[in-house]
Formats: sequence, structure tokens, C-alpha cells
Amino acid sequence: MTGRSEPPNGPPEDPAGGEDEYRSLVFDESFVRAARMQEFSAQERMGEHARAVRTLPRPVRRPRGGSRTAIALAVLIALAFAMAVYIGFRNPYPQTATRRAEPLRTTVVPLAPRGAVPGGTPERLYAAGPAAGFRTGAEGINFPAVRRTRHFSDAQITAALATVKDYLVESSLNPDVLTGQVRRPVELLLDPDQRGQFERSMSSPADDGLHSATGWLVRFDPAEVELADPRTRVQGTLAYAEEGAGVLEVVSDHTFTYALRPAAGPHKEADASLFTVRRELHFRFDREDLRLHRLELRTAEVQAGPQSCSADATERLRPLLAGERADHRGPAGTDPYATGRPTAALCGTLAGVSPPTPPVALPRAPGTRPDRPRP
Repeated sequence: MTGRSEPPNGPPEDPAGGEDEYRSLVFDESFVRAARMQEFSAQERMGEHARAVRTLPRPVRRPRGGSRTAIALAVLIALAFAMAVYIGFRNPYPQTATRRAEPLRTTVVPLAPRGAVPGGTPERLYAAGPAAGFRTGAEGINFPAVRRTRHFSDAQITAALATVKDYLVESSLNPDVLTGQVRRPVELLLDPDQRGQFERSMSSPADDGLHSATGWLVRFDPAEVELADPRTRVQGTLAYAEEGAGVLEVVSDHTFTYALRPAAGPHKEADASLFTVRRELHFRFDREDLRLHRLELRTAEVQAGPQSCSADATERLRPLLAGERADHRGPAGTDPYATGRPTAALCGTLAGVSPPTPPVALPRAPGTRPDRPRP
């Protein structure tokens, strides 16, 4: 019987007339080759212990889009770097302003003796005078008890005191500095902002309160005097205080007693005489100074004698030696009509060595305002 008829078991179960789910699958040649398992041929299956199918190795799939990933990663790194640079330039937090060291202010006051300068051997002069209880050299520069402040640790305060002690030793006790042979050890301890002023004070000293060489260091004329005893006697104090969140102040107040004698002529042991220098120095440190072992010298108040009141002690100190007397001339007068900085016409009377008497201001012309040193 010809013609179209229903299957013996009835119509398909899919009432919607949908196609078989595997009807669209086409087993073409590429599909067959891509299969992991392939059936052996009849001749291959005749071999002993032959398996029905062979397993093909799975092809390795290479990742696609690798270059795009690399480009995207490079772009992200570049954006992150640009953002870091932008944040660095646009820091929302305030930066600490760089502080420059201020110029040193100096006052050098000669102390005139009341009579002839006593002479003798250094041992007898030291034993008979106020310097008998002084220590020798750097042993007379002692640290106070150190306690941390709000913004500075014990180690930082100790470092500041050690730097000040080094400065005092180099500027007051170094024999080569005392005789004017070298000055570099003192300069190296200064803040770089003050070194230009220091150099001008050494090369062109002036009595203007800014460029006195003897405000920075103790120096004698080697053609006039020499040390009769290199063991200088020293006594004084060191104190410190916090000036701000990033500034530490140290104040030194020391008296140095030197045994001197004339540089020319035959030397006799009894030709020595004592010369006293009291130095009150104010130092300031920031954290960079502490790290680099340097300091800023703010003010220097120096009283030195025996000297004549008329002695020009801006470049070198001018000691009166054994048997000499101070002249009766006062310091140079001040002309209020002259241009330029006024000179400080101050002089004191040397009544002792520890401490010297306060300087006395001589009569001055009206209109001048000298800085009075502390007693």
C-alpha cells in the first residue's frame, strides 16, 4: 500500500510539531576530526589486544586577546603613576617651610685693668687667682642633666649639646685657631647659611655688630703673644630649652682663662700673665642641623681682658701683658652725623676673672643706641 501513513506506534509525542533536538546536528568532516575518540578500522581491530577506539590528544588552545591584556595593563600602570605624581604635587597637607639661619649678632667688650697686669709663672697665677678651681680644657665643658622635651628625644638633645661642645673646643681651645693659623674647624660646624657671614668677618672684620671676627672665635695676634701654657682653664654652664616644635635652643656661658707671654724676645717663665674671655653664646638647632652635626650661632656676647678700652678687638683680641697698664683713652667716639652703622663704644673694668664685672657704657653722643651686653 502506497502513500503516506502514520507510524505504527502513532504520531510523534511532540504535539507542537517541533523538530528533533539532534536533527540540526551535522556530523561533517571537521567535527569528526575534532573528536577525541575515533574508531579503529577493521584491519586495526584484527590485531591482538586491539581496542575499539583510539584517544586523540586534546589540542592546546592558545589564549586569545593576549596583546589586548598587555596593553590594558600598561595603561593601568601609566594611570597609577600619573595619579601618584599628581597627588605629590597637590599634597593637601601643609609642608613645613624651609627655615634659613639668621645672621649672627655680636657684642665684644674689652675689660680694662685697674692697675698694672700681674705677672708670674702660669702655675702660680692660676693657683692664686679665681681660676684655681677651674678644670683644664674640654673637661670644663660639662653637660647638664638631659631630659627629653615635648618634641625632642634624649638622644637629640645630647647630640645638640655635643655639637655645641665641639664648637666651644674648636673656637676657644684649639691652639691653631687661637693663633690665627686655621679657621676651617670652626666654619665646618656652622649652618651653611652663616658661612658667608663668617668668611666676611674673617677677611674684612668690622665693629658693626655683624662682622666681628672675635664674636665667632677667640684669636690673638701671633706676632704679639703666645701661649705660655697650652692647658687653658675653663668653667661654665650649658642649658637647653625647646623653642618650638622643630627648634631647640642651647645657651653656653663659659669663662676661659689663658696664660700668655710676649712672642718676641727671650722667654722667661715668670713673664706669663692671665687673660680672661667670657663667652655667652646662643645656639639654635633644627632637625636637619642635628642630623648633620652643625649649628646656628644666633648671638655672641664676649667680655675679654685685660685690654685697653681703645683697643680694636674686632679682628683679634689685644691682651695687655705682665707689667702693662691700660691707657686712659676711652674708645673711639661716635659721630651721630656719620653714615653707616654706629660702633658700640663699650668698655668694662676688670676686677676679677670669674665672672668679669659688668661692662660700663661710656658717655655717648645723643641719638645713638648701642646694644648693652648682659652682665
